[in-house]
Amino acid sequence: MTTPTRATRTRTRLTQTRTRPTRVSSLVRAVDPVSTEEFLAEHWEQRPLVVARDEEERFHDLLSVADVERLLCSGGLRQPAFRLVKAGEKIDAASYTTSIPWRPAPFSGTAEIGRVLGEFDAGATLVLQGLHLYWPPLAEFCRTLEGELGHSAQANAYFTPRDAQGLPVHHDTHDVFSLQVSGEKRWLVYEPALELPLKDQRYKPEHGGPGETVHDVTLKSGDALYLPRGWLHEAATSSTDSLHITVGVNVYTWLDAFKAALDDCADDLEFRHLPAGEPDELVERLRARLEPEQVARRQRRRLVRTRRPILDGQLGQLRTLDALTLDTLLERRQTVLFDLDGLTLAFEGKELSFPGSVEESIAFAAATVGPFTPAQLPGDLDDESRLVLVRRLVREGFLRISEAAPRSGEDAEG
Repeated sequence: MTTPTRATRTRTRLTQTRTRPTRVSSLVRAVDPVSTEEFLAEHWEQRPLVVARDEEERFHDLLSVADVERLLCSGGLRQPAFRLVKAGEKIDAASYTTSIPWRPAPFSGTAEIGRVLGEFDAGATLVLQGLHLYWPPLAEFCRTLEGELGHSAQANAYFTPRDAQGLPVHHDTHDVFSLQVSGEKRWLVYEPALELPLKDQRYKPEHGGPGETVHDVTLKSGDALYLPRGWLHEAATSSTDSLHITVGVNVYTWLDAFKAALDDCADDLEFRHLPAGEPDELVERLRARLEPEQVARRQRRRLVRTRRPILDGQLGQLRTLDALTLDTLLERRQTVLFDLDGLTLAFEGKELSFPGSVEESIAFAAATVGPFTPAQLPGDLDDESRLVLVRRLVREGFLRISEAAPRSGEDAEG
């Protein structure tokens, strides 16, 4: 059993690839003052990490208690964006949701605020699910973490009333960063009953109950806990309400790598025959597709092509395109993860193809980590072609008009 002491080490920052230098590292925010190098070498996918700090407001910008109350009491919460859980009990969703008549379709699964508050007062935990899909601060936090670790990330929040427990002993099938936002919560962590479980291997009592406690720790506001997938745990509040964010990382494993390599074999005629004889030659063909560079390429491809766009302010961006000039400051969106292969730019589920005449300009726009102007684009494009290109990239959500650009009526010195 371990009880952490308050962190005193010097904080560091992680340099990220393909992002602006000023962008805050999500991994650093989670594990600092433990260095990212130490975390990846000694804890990632191996053993838990408890980080205690004297920094109460460290995660308040991601989601606050006031934000949770606003989301709930607005009356707009609908399933599956939320649910109620309580250890030892099953709460029927029909008891706290309703269907609001509307045309052409009703607003089904809508929170009945009074009933939700009543369940919360009786000890139920309010779970806000999939926050990375609609809450901009956590969408950006998860996207940054995805860029740093190379795996997809997701975010839920758990608002638990005092003297209550939301979930019984269980394990997660993804790696978890638990960020304590407000209040405090006691965590009991145990060795895995099933090591590195797959997505469909949810914890069941027949896997074996928890053994000796590995960590018995109370997280306070600003503290964090990392758990590799499979580590059993349970958490309960004391005399205060608790809000914590769980950021899950869906790790790309060797099983995924083998499946992707085998899918690549679909174009190989030899794999289409009925199985007969020894498969040695086919095994070697598959092995050739499992070289480290190819595995990394497929992993990156899947990540890049499955990210949802994060387009904060995009409507305003589109409305200003007509006023865009050769001197307008532009920048790549911080939340874009992309691959550029010659004249094909892939990001956020789309692939954009360009003519050979813009190759230098596209490479410049993709590689530049700070603001630039259309006039600075290299190559042989004329001025109008430069503007056409950057307007397209803004429309597609790859570039945005820079916040560093002067507002209307101001000069560059202003």
